[in-house]
Amino acid sequence: MNLTPRSTHRDIAYFFLGLIIAFSISGIFLNHRQSWHPRRYSYNVKEITLPVPLVKEQITDTFITRFTQEQAIEDNLRRFAVDDKNVLRISYAMNDVQIDLTTGKGTIETYRVTPILAQMAQLHQDTSKWWIYYSDVFGLAMFTMAMTGMFIEKGKFSFRQRGWKLALLGMIFPLIFLFLLS
Repeated sequence: MNLTPRSTHRDIAYFFLGLIIAFSISGIFLNHRQSWHPRRYSYNVKEITLPVPLVKEQITDTFITRFTQEQAIEDNLRRFAVDDKNVLRISYAMNDVQIDLTTGKGTIETYRVTPILAQMAQLHQDTSKWWIYYSDVFGLAMFTMAMTGMFIEKGKFSFRQRGWKLALLGMIFPLIFLFLLS
């Protein structure tokens, strides 16, 4: 095996091809998670009505526990809050509840895991010790691919002739988004 920038770049890309594809697809979906949750999809929406009047002060841990039991929601509670519009929002691992405290009307939306995409998105968000080590290796591999990529092409399309301009432009755009648009 001849260790050149081209062979190093190629072999690292081959080795990490699956992870590169998974990260690129799930990364695009995670960028849009405000409008669509990539790890789960809604498969059931149930309309509910609670007796009124309900006031914000009534919404306690005890109320939420009783509500969960009455609605037969067998799920892990994540959080709950009443927003400025007097809407109670309860978030479970696989259910979301919204109830207008003024009218007592609301919905229970149940989700299922999106096959394959949920597992790819999990790779982006996983914090287990071993995955972090593997991700560090992946990060070093991406750095190596970037460095070796600069020396693959020769002549008028080389990094020295043309590539540095594109690389500079590629660094400027994230900086613009980071400093000016955020």
